[in-house]
Amino acid sequence: MTLENKLKEFFSFSSFRLGQKETISSILNGNHTLSMLPTGTGKSLCFQFPGLFLDGAVIIISPLLSLMQDQVEQMKMNGEKRVVALNSFLSKKERDYFFTHIKKYKFIYISPEMISSSYVLNLLKTIKIVLFVVDEAHCISQWGYDFRPEYKNLGKVRKELKSPLTLALTATATSEIREDIKKSLFLEEVTEIIYPVNRPNIAFSVEKFSATAEKLERLYTLVEQLQGPGIIYFSSKKIAEQTASYIRSKSNKKISGYHGGMTQEDRILIQQQFLHGHLEVICATSAFGMGVNKENIRYVIHYHMPTQMESFLQEIGRAGRDGSDSISILLYANGDEALASQLIEMELASDMQIDQLLASLSSYSSYQEWKEKEKEWRQFAFSETQWRVLEAYFSSEIADMPSLIKKLHFFKQHRLKRVEIKRQKIAALLTWINQQECRRTFIANYFDEKKPESMERCCDRCGLDLSFYHYKRTLIEKSHNEDDWKEILAKILLESDS
Repeated sequence: MTLENKLKEFFSFSSFRLGQKETISSILNGNHTLSMLPTGTGKSLCFQFPGLFLDGAVIIISPLLSLMQDQVEQMKMNGEKRVVALNSFLSKKERDYFFTHIKKYKFIYISPEMISSSYVLNLLKTIKIVLFVVDEAHCISQWGYDFRPEYKNLGKVRKELKSPLTLALTATATSEIREDIKKSLFLEEVTEIIYPVNRPNIAFSVEKFSATAEKLERLYTLVEQLQGPGIIYFSSKKIAEQTASYIRSKSNKKISGYHGGMTQEDRILIQQQFLHGHLEVICATSAFGMGVNKENIRYVIHYHMPTQMESFLQEIGRAGRDGSDSISILLYANGDEALASQLIEMELASDMQIDQLLASLSSYSSYQEWKEKEKEWRQFAFSETQWRVLEAYFSSEIADMPSLIKKLHFFKQHRLKRVEIKRQKIAALLTWINQQECRRTFIANYFDEKKPESMERCCDRCGLDLSFYHYKRTLIEKSHNEDDWKEILAKILLESDS
């Protein structure tokens, strides 16, 4: 029986999408695999399919609770009952049941924080793990666009679990970041399945403005004109909410804001409303996206420029997953890059913050005493993200005060290097915004890929009719008076008689 026959039998699909068959074949042949497949090509099938035919459990490391929950619910609806997401959504009773009956489960979704706990790790050692999956693997690399400190420990976790067959999945990673992924996971012999980041059905357009007020008015016009559903990305939680409120006050469109500062319940509610068509437009920060398995998103607008090309492509890749024509529009006002620069500066603790931390250490007699009281003061000095990155940098290698002080001084140099690379990423995206040549070709060059073939709807630099993506009103929707209705009715009756 061919893989296609099994695909039809178990998943009701008639054919594989880009890169799926190659990835699945590699895993079934026992090869550690790193697959870079375009956003929206169904990366979850790459581990769900082989998992059915391999003897043992599949562990899937996933960065977001909503992403886990969505995939678990989909698998259950498709008849797979041996699946669980080990996260905070589980009640104590459900968690205790899982711990007691862990050998019953075939697919175990788990967060990097949870799998790093000694209790869970020891529990996983009692079962046969046939496949270790790292989803959104670019989160491992400290040079990647979405570095998660909790991912840094996965190489050690993998070794603790006796280095099982491993699949690393991502949608956007340069060759340097792919090397970092392999190094971090202690993978030596790896089959790499790399597909271009190009999504031919998504056209690119950039619009420039001299003032923010002009940009806001243009955004409202686009929301009114464009065929939805759509996502609008912002770099500020406050502006995302304010803009959603502004457009809602002027439009009949069903629109909502979304950001990481909302409660978990509100985020889940908004996401589900959008998935099921009860909301047409989401004004969101980058917190919205992963796990949003909605195929018919027709446009993605960036109100603020992202901090780098990788995150930009990840976010626009949420459009057009059904293969239909979609549009990416970036709205740029003079000076927008200053906000992007501010974001990368705030991501890591500054030299001043590190110096304040170093000065405070003299108040403690030992490293252990400082560790016991760190929560009392760190909340006033560091943001949650700053502390998570800083702690991931030194926590596992520190045992006394002198080694902590030494590490903190090293961190200053690490920060300089990381910020400089991030600035180069902003500069590259700004070059893309301002350039006069084909935008798609620039992206291909950025990822060291060959030039894509020319296409009818490529980008604004190649000539793009934006009205193609406007809301397509039906004949009836365009008509408002009685004479129009009579004309339509006469036409319908005439056609029915002929």
